Amino acid sequence: LLIDISEKSLEKGMATIVGNLDRMIAKGTITEADKKATIENIITYTDIADGVVNADLVVEAATENVTLKLNIFKQLSEVCNENTILASNTSSISITQIASVVKNPARVIGMHFMNPVPIMKLVEIIRGYNTTDEVTKTIMDLSVKLGKTPVEVNDYPGFVANRILMPMINESIETLYNGVAGVSEIDTVMKLGMAHPMGPLQLADFIGLDVCLSILNVMYDGFKNPKYAPCPLLVNMVMAGKLGVKSGEGFYDYSESKKAEKVAKMFA
Repeated sequence: LLIDISEKSLEKGMATIVGNLDRMIAKGTITEADKKATIENIITYTDIADGVVNADLVVEAATENVTLKLNIFKQLSEVCNENTILASNTSSISITQIASVVKNPARVIGMHFMNPVPIMKLVEIIRGYNTTDEVTKTIMDLSVKLGKTPVEVNDYPGFVANRILMPMINESIETLYNGVAGVSEIDTVMKLGMAHPMGPLQLADFIGLDVCLSILNVMYDGFKNPKYAPCPLLVNMVMAGKLGVKSGEGFYDYSESKKAEKVAKMFA
């Protein structure tokens, strides 16, 4: 079941799924028959109450906004069976905070899939303060059935993945901001020197600069440690609408290609 706020959003989501399946066919990972069966298995809804009827598990994957997620979980708490497991795909927001608006918070858990989901094997499984062993085991086992590698972590800002990744991205932006090196130079050093498949500035564009800023703010608010304070350049870029791939420009210019081949004019 796929639930979104409008038919237009559902069409966009289905188009993304179809595109991912087509890429998997091109790589020989799946067949046309697999694609057809997958698409036929998906039923779409624009109403949460209709979509979650009789569901044993609901995975929320809205944008990284605390207020929005809390509102969604309040709705889910009202319309779902009290034993339905409620999971969030949040990459930084407290599972315990999310669970605080839910009846029976013991069933709330984090299920953070890495992006791009069809390719990345890791799923961070985040236990809230009240999450039970039974719920955790169910989600760990399900992740394995999905062909993923689940890793259980505790509920602190940024969890593990973003607690380590975002300061690195932020520091790369600081390095650019301070004029130490340019965009392509910073990314080249990290790719060739540290064997990263993608440079940190390209990765930030891929994730979305607004998402990076949101995660850093969650960690800064949670720890009150200045090492998590977002770089002023990142803040300005987000305010200016330069969000990376999804807006057509970030540290790179994506007006002609979705690949990071051309540095944005601001940094050229």
